[in-house]
Amino acid sequence: MSSDLDHPGSSDLTNPGGTTRRLLVRQARWVAHDVLELRLTRPTGGALPAWEPGAHVELALPSGLRRPYSLCGEVADSEAWTVAVHRAPEGRGGSQEIHETALVGRELEVRGPINRFPLVPAAGYLLLAGGIGVTPLLPMARELTARGLPWRLVLGARDRSRLVYAEELVALGGDRVLLVPQDEAGLPDLAAELAATPPSYAVYACGPRPMLDAVTALCRTADPARSPHVERFTAADETEPVQLDAPSGEFEVVLARSGLRLTVPADRSVLDVVREKLPDVPFSCEEGYCGTCETPVTAGLPDHRDTVIEPSERPTATTMMICVSRCDSPVLELDL
Repeated sequence: MSSDLDHPGSSDLTNPGGTTRRLLVRQARWVAHDVLELRLTRPTGGALPAWEPGAHVELALPSGLRRPYSLCGEVADSEAWTVAVHRAPEGRGGSQEIHETALVGRELEVRGPINRFPLVPAAGYLLLAGGIGVTPLLPMARELTARGLPWRLVLGARDRSRLVYAEELVALGGDRVLLVPQDEAGLPDLAAELAATPPSYAVYACGPRPMLDAVTALCRTADPARSPHVERFTAADETEPVQLDAPSGEFEVVLARSGLRLTVPADRSVLDVVREKLPDVPFSCEEGYCGTCETPVTAGLPDHRDTVIEPSERPTATTMMICVSRCDSPVLELDL
């Protein structure tokens, strides 16, 4: 764990694990139905590290739960980080705790910023959001406006009360923003939006799994095919649990910093085994979609089973998600 003595204005974007610091929940406000915005600052004030659109931070909640949330405030606001959290009764408890706990005035451990959803250079951009999925896309829209680049944003939700940051988006983009409350207009016509978007434009999408699966399928079958940039709330397929038993059975993990050598059985994850020796190793979803446990690999052949690292990037990836990924070699060495 790093101390809070970081350099104002510095960035942790190149550090897969990010830096941990204690921040004060300075303010909370409602921004949509069941969506609570938190403003985080240093306890004594002062600048926080810079971040870029698409970045997220991980909050350590009073219960011990750790949850990642997209930064959605102004990039230029150097003294505060802002996240917005949707209450999800069917979730795993993090959002309910944030909504039901009096957090204003309390300090939380915050790790990051970490950016696995960055803006890539393109002629223009199509931003597709479902509900709270607009949070990483709002800073992107601000950034693209500042750069003078063309963009369009489509935001869908069950009803108007759930269109997060709708007023700000319309004020920012005018007719470039399409709001689609489902009870009035049905679901967004993703096929029509993609068909009307030039092939040179980048496609970004964040939202619930059915929406992202639809975007991915439409882009795959487009002519020419597209490669959308997506950020998921949950694992790619929630109905199929990750299978931990690799064909090679158990394998060895070496922790490079200490030289410890550990055995990972076929029915346990690398994360489980490592945490017995290093209980402070960060983790959150344990399903391979949030990226919190991303760890540098210094030797060995990872068997990537997450949804963070794109399939095309896996052969050359130098990190792995130790909550679900395995090993295709007898020994795996991690920078831990």
